[in-house]
Amino acid sequence: MKRAFNIIYPAACMLFIMLLGSCTDPQAVIDNNIALPDHNWSYVNRMRFDCKIDDEAAAYNLYLNLRVTDNYKYSNLFVLIYQSQPGSKAKVTRYELKLAAADGEWYGKGSGNLYSYQVPFKTNYKFPAKGSYHFEVEQNMRDNPLHEVSDVGLRVEKAK
Repeated sequence: MKRAFNIIYPAACMLFIMLLGSCTDPQAVIDNNIALPDHNWSYVNRMRFDCKIDDEAAAYNLYLNLRVTDNYKYSNLFVLIYQSQPGSKAKVTRYELKLAAADGEWYGKGSGNLYSYQVPFKTNYKFPAKGSYHFEVEQNMRDNPLHEVSDVGLRVEKAK
């Protein structure tokens, strides 16, 4: 019995690890989200993400991941996205994310009282060179802190 356990247990562990490894998205270079404490996002709390690009000839899609609660009081969200690479100055772009229709219906996917968004901000984008890129996302609304924002994230994937 002990001999069978010594054979079956390691095989089952290897199978489990292989299954977990197959669950990752092969197109994603990065797909990270950061939870905001108490669902409050202040100006000084920039979300920071690093991304390594190995193929500058490939096109990439870049998405901002966002989760807000159903108590979020606006139908949009303005953000500043800073992008830099070693040896260059950061480029800043302001984006508006539409979160709800005029009648108040949320565009995002709802689960309980949370609504999730994955908003493209650059499509078929070609990075200028191989290397490590740094992104920072800053909320750019009038409220400071901005209440009822649960998570902010970045997804970079190879375009299909």
